[in-house]
Amino acid sequence: MNKNLYLFLVAIFIYIDLSNEFKIIIGHFTFNSLYFAISKHPLSFFMILSFPYLRNRLINRKYSD
Repeated sequence: MNKNLYLFLVAIFIYIDLSNEFKIIIGHFTFNSLYFAISKHPLSFFMILSFPYLRNRLINRKYSD
């Protein structure tokens, strides 16, 4: 499977997992709701924050081969 497709599928599953949290945060933002969303889904938020790094690594590796 293409690695870019893998990242795309992981992103879709993460956003499905976090859809309720995003609805709460967008509907009425508080730092408390953000804290509990991150504390309930730490791996999902870590993956969202690391996506730009992973994508850049894949692009640079593709052009260097």
